[in-house]
Amino acid sequence: MLMRLGEATRRATGVRPHRALDRSAYVILRHLQASGPQNVSVLAERLNLDGSTVTRQVTALERDRLAQRTPDPRDGRGTVIEPTRLGLEQVEAVARARREVYDRLLHDWTDDERRQLAEVLKHFNDSAEAYMRASRP
Repeated sequence: MLMRLGEATRRATGVRPHRALDRSAYVILRHLQASGPQNVSVLAERLNLDGSTVTRQVTALERDRLAQRTPDPRDGRGTVIEPTRLGLEQVEAVARARREVYDRLLHDWTDDERRQLAEVLKHFNDSAEAYMRASRP
């Protein structure tokens, strides 16, 4: 329900920057922004996606000039994916718009309630990641 409401909130807003990137583009670009350039296999593993899925998504990002492939500095035979300036601008615009929506949504929450929510969601994400790591063959 939480994920459905989050997606519905994203779709319901009329704020254009909030809708500038689809979910997969936002997730990939946000991860690359935080973690730096990565090859497709590392990116796929980190996002718990199939490599072919990430390759298709990266191809779409390249087509839209939101990401680019560059030679891997550690292994010149491979490539890494990194966001372009336009990609970073778009992901920042979406992040800013999302913060505005959630600020309105949580306007009557105390700072302590917001902090508790952040802690519980982080704990949930950490538990889900640990579960996924333990489930891999």
